[in-house]
Order: sequence, then C-alpha cells, then structure tokens
Amino acid sequence: MGGEIKQVVVMRTDLKMGRGKMAAQAGHAFVMGAERVRLTHPGWYADWWDGGQKKIVLKASGLESLRGLKMDAIRAGLPYAEVSDAGHTQLDPGTVTCVSVGPAPESAVDRITGDLKLL
Repeated sequence: MGGEIKQVVVMRTDLKMGRGKMAAQAGHAFVMGAERVRLTHPGWYADWWDGGQKKIVLKASGLESLRGLKMDAIRAGLPYAEVSDAGHTQLDPGTVTCVSVGPAPESAVDRITGDLKLL
C-alpha cells in the first residue's frame, strides 16, 4: 500500500444529532484514530501529518451500516476507532455515533468507504 494517506470518519445520520454534536463526535474519532495510527503505524502517521492531515467526513444510515464498515476495515487490516457517546447531552450513554478509518493509504481507505456520500 502506497500513495497519499488519509483519514475518514463515517457518521451516523439516523441519530439526528445537532451540528455541534456531530462536529464533537467527529473530533473524537479523528483524534482517537490518529493516536492509534501514531502508535501502531508511525510511518503512515508521519506521512499523513507531513502531508497536511487529509480528512473527510462521510455518512452512514445507521448502526448496522457503521458496524459493517468497521468489520470491513478490520478484515482489510486498516486501523479504526469507534466512538461511543458519554451521554451528557443529546444521546444515551454508550450510543455509537461514528467510526474513523485510518489514517491509512488512500487507496485502501477508499476500498472501504468509497461508495459513501459526504456528510
């Protein structure tokens, strides 16, 4: 796997979160995913960091779709991070809101997320 490195967050749209809530959840996913990659794939992390930290947010219709995406990432050997809400504001504690894939080679990430639409 080579080429550019990017990170994708896939957000559930069925939860009807406010924009600020979605932004916060995406922030959690980007940080958790990046930290995992920094520790497990330092070369990918360095290339991603030096290349401007390419990020994108896509949407999933619900939990089943999100879990399927996570399983696809696991099968492909790609790093991921799943975000569960703490339940302090709009959602019940433990509600899974989004999943991060990468930072990882763009071609590999696109094989998992390439059919999803922008949030």
